[in-house]
Amino acid sequence: MGSLPAEERLDYPEARRDESVVDNYHGVLVHDPYRWLEDPDAKEVKDFVEKEVSLTESLLQTCETRGKLRERITTLFDHPRYGCPYKRGDKYFYFFNTGLQAQSVLYVQENLEEKAEVLLDPNNLSVDGTVALNVSAVSENAEFLAVGLSASGSDWVNIKVIRVVDKSTEPDSLSWVKFSSITWTHDNKGFFYSRYPAPKEGEGIDAGTETKINLYHQLFYHFLGTDQSEDILCWKDSEHPKWTVGSEITEDGKYVLIHMTEGCDPVNRLFYCDLTALPQGLEGFRGREEMLPFQKLIDNFEAQYDLVANDGTLFTFRTNKNAPRYKLVRVDLMQPEAWSDIIGESEKDVLESACCVNGNQLLLSYLSDVKYVLQIRDLQSGNLLHDLPIDIGSVSGISGKREDKEIFIGFTSFLTPGIIYRCNLDVEKPELVVFRETVVPGFDRTEFEAKQVFITSKDGTQIPMFIVSKKDIALDGSHPALLYGYGGFNISITPNFSVGRIVISRHLGAVFAIANIRGGGEYGEEWHKAGSLAKKQNCFDDFISAAEFLVSEGYTQPKKLCIEGGSNGGLLVAACTNQRPDLFGCSLAHVGVMDMLRFHKFTIGHAWTTDYGSSDKEEEFHWLIKYSPLHNVKIPWDKPGQNLQYPAIMLLTADHDDRVVPLHSLKLLATMQYVLCKSVESSPQTNPIIGRIDTKSGHGAGRPTQKLIDEAADRYAFMAKVVGASWID
Repeated sequence: MGSLPAEERLDYPEARRDESVVDNYHGVLVHDPYRWLEDPDAKEVKDFVEKEVSLTESLLQTCETRGKLRERITTLFDHPRYGCPYKRGDKYFYFFNTGLQAQSVLYVQENLEEKAEVLLDPNNLSVDGTVALNVSAVSENAEFLAVGLSASGSDWVNIKVIRVVDKSTEPDSLSWVKFSSITWTHDNKGFFYSRYPAPKEGEGIDAGTETKINLYHQLFYHFLGTDQSEDILCWKDSEHPKWTVGSEITEDGKYVLIHMTEGCDPVNRLFYCDLTALPQGLEGFRGREEMLPFQKLIDNFEAQYDLVANDGTLFTFRTNKNAPRYKLVRVDLMQPEAWSDIIGESEKDVLESACCVNGNQLLLSYLSDVKYVLQIRDLQSGNLLHDLPIDIGSVSGISGKREDKEIFIGFTSFLTPGIIYRCNLDVEKPELVVFRETVVPGFDRTEFEAKQVFITSKDGTQIPMFIVSKKDIALDGSHPALLYGYGGFNISITPNFSVGRIVISRHLGAVFAIANIRGGGEYGEEWHKAGSLAKKQNCFDDFISAAEFLVSEGYTQPKKLCIEGGSNGGLLVAACTNQRPDLFGCSLAHVGVMDMLRFHKFTIGHAWTTDYGSSDKEEEFHWLIKYSPLHNVKIPWDKPGQNLQYPAIMLLTADHDDRVVPLHSLKLLATMQYVLCKSVESSPQTNPIIGRIDTKSGHGAGRPTQKLIDEAADRYAFMAKVVGASWID
């Protein structure tokens, strides 16, 4: 089905192969003929990208469902969407999108009954909607809003300050900010933030397209109304350039906590500083070389510690110390060696989050077989006070502080676009009451069904998978299917509403499935570790087993099965395509990590070695070379008795992706087109291999609505064409 007729055979662009580029990895010679594609500014690279974009567009124009998909996705996208309200000072704040606005708008209101006013509309900051709000924080007195703005999807952020009362912009402007929170001190004089050193003079770059490694993350404090050059350097560690640092303030405003990480593992160091003990406050550090006098509470990378609450020097943390599914612990800063458990680790469920609300109550969110469970417990004793029943789905947001008697909880599921619940905790039996519910015109949830199954992976491990389809379909293998996965970095993939997936289910007759494979956080740190480092192959085995289940149970057949994933999930899709090209009809790999031998050399890639390992180490090189997508593209039809080819493939990337830089997808695209097509006369590879390379776009965050719609229409129209799916009105 995925093969193109002779008249539609693609004429792939020529890509120069430099056979002289050879690396010696611990005695193993590895060729890298497309190393030149690593330079985004080179004319040769830009020419290659331009030709690939043209080729892809020429193919997409032949996809019959493209226009209908774009029209239908646009129609369903056009519905009001609210974020959870949150309270600061005497005001409420929330995000809202009327439907097709490029970016959601931040509103402010005096109370929940009065009319809200626009505080910041990011849509006014660029003509095409590519300037997005990356991070924001309101001062304790609700007088100021600090916002981090990113352009074209880049991780780089520029912080501005807005006066809430009249919406005016202050002169403050902070640059070279990345991977940062904004943490206001309770005197409302300024905030902590994290940044990298500015490029040296003469190193002018287009922030977002560069590939240079990110090193020497630092913590600063900015006083309102001052130039960034006057900011206080609060913490840096020149001996550990790859560490990143973040900050938070306790709710009593007394302590600033900093947490350092060396990668993406759920572990951190934790230091604190008593701001009330500084003789001249933070002002006393102006113009001085001296950094803040942080005290070390946790000085190793053995576990994760998240602040939940404090009463003076008595602190409560959520941690995975000797508890891979997390627990709550307590320590007195005056006795830092004496830790006690408040709420022990669950036998099966993962403690996803804990926050202190309504004085001395805890709101706990657990993940139980990839479904959320909410509880209210007592802060002092840990005793269960109330269960808060919630449907099968995902808690998308929790809004509430210790001083709040009322909290807000966001909820979504495969068939629930969005509900915001309001809960008054100051009653005998708290209940979740619908505050706002998202309604999607034209969507009827009764047409669909969602269920969870457990499949057996290669080594016998039970893997949960959600399957969503039209009701009462015949399990005869006739349906197109979309299988999505991630499997990495302790990230859990939980039920969420997707307009694009609903449209392909309704109008292409597709079944879609989410496989909760190992490497994620669905069952805690043990589940994560079972799919990382030397055990990364488990992720691919789990995903392949999920695909085989969909075929064996009659949901689909290989030529109608499409697999999809992004970032680490892009790696997943590409690796599985290499390992089982016979099992899939289409592969959609978004912004994937494709060169597993060199990923750590670009931007923040060095942080991923905690999940993948590094080719700099001999043992880890041998893990990586076995599955690295770039290094495992092999002709499948050489095997005796097999007439195989690769499935149709779309690699998606973007010019301003400074997380997983585009070179990964470009090098794999050139490699696949050469090995499978151009290197073989009359190649059996007739399934197309194309790249969708977006401009003024990044890894995914902050992407404007129209770009989301266009990309969804393109990739699913490609899928429909190659798996033979027809439009159903």
